[in-house]
Amino acid sequence: MRPMQLPPPSGNGSSPSPGPNNNSSSRQQRPRRRDLTLPLPQRDTNLAVPLPLPPSMGPPSQSQSQSQSQSQSQSQSQSQNSNPSQSQSQNSNPSQLVIPFTELERLNRIGSGSGGTVYKVVHRTSGRVYALKVIYGHHEEAVRRQIHREIQILRDVDDPNVVKCHEMYDQNSEIQVLLEFMDGGSLEGKQIPQEQQLADLSRQILRGLAYLHRRHIVHRDIKPSNLLINSRKQVKIADFGVGRILNQTMDPCNSSVGTIAYMSPERINTDINDGQYDAYAGDIWSFGVSILEFYMGRFPFAVGRQGDWASLMCAICMSQPPEAPPSASLNFRDFISRCLQRDPSRRWSAVRLLDHPFILSASLHHLLPPPPPLP
Repeated sequence: MRPMQLPPPSGNGSSPSPGPNNNSSSRQQRPRRRDLTLPLPQRDTNLAVPLPLPPSMGPPSQSQSQSQSQSQSQSQSQSQNSNPSQSQSQNSNPSQLVIPFTELERLNRIGSGSGGTVYKVVHRTSGRVYALKVIYGHHEEAVRRQIHREIQILRDVDDPNVVKCHEMYDQNSEIQVLLEFMDGGSLEGKQIPQEQQLADLSRQILRGLAYLHRRHIVHRDIKPSNLLINSRKQVKIADFGVGRILNQTMDPCNSSVGTIAYMSPERINTDINDGQYDAYAGDIWSFGVSILEFYMGRFPFAVGRQGDWASLMCAICMSQPPEAPPSASLNFRDFISRCLQRDPSRRWSAVRLLDHPFILSASLHHLLPPPPPLP
């Protein structure tokens, strides 16, 4: 029997026609399956094409990654345990450190009133300067426990436009509160006739009020002496917890809790609003009176703010709310009217006042480039 000879390849280099014994060539000419994720590359038999090699090391498995993270955390904890002072200095927040009363040194008195005295103090260990407010009065044990609970709540308050409360001490039957120190003092007696500056000041106060109101904290004693400023032109609300804490032990019209000159009509005379008092709206009234006083340079009512209780009550409760003078802009006059409404339900909230054109125009002014110099 003669051996079978394959026919020679054609001139165009195509594969030989399939025959009964040419199974390999028939398999190569079959169409590729569409379910393959990676198609086979087209190869030229005359060229040697290197195939890509698999990676030398694949990604670590989940168990390996977990074991590595656990070993890393254990090594970190061991290093921290070996040097506890270093770990404490890295993880501690200066505002949350416990400051013992014995480490405070009084420097000088920076303010006083019927409710207490404020001292400038320094922490000997860190050199930080604080304000220490000593609240007058001897309180019962139940009231003291309530004050302690309230101070713990106030310590959690953290907003750029609210004075930070750090600690509370009960020394010699006096409540002493350690506060953030504001080197510019209060805005009492300041006149700010420039509306752009007044709008920026109002915006900062409203942001602080909106923050407190969102946390269900009512100030109850907004007035110029409780609005502080520092050298960086930051305005912050102070004494936001004193009226709320001492309200249960003192007369609500007492100057220690709230200055009657800046109280809303319905708070002074409960018959005005059928005995209903909205404390948030009361803060807005006090804010409006303070802002109008900054603009006018005097107490906006017909009587002095240091007048007797009866004359102040008649001026606030029986006369029409004060208005901005006609020389002011329309935006500022409307802004003041939104704050000083006799009906507390018609007063705008702090969040809504932040969107008033008077506030937005000042914010836009800060974003614009400065005008070119005059030739």
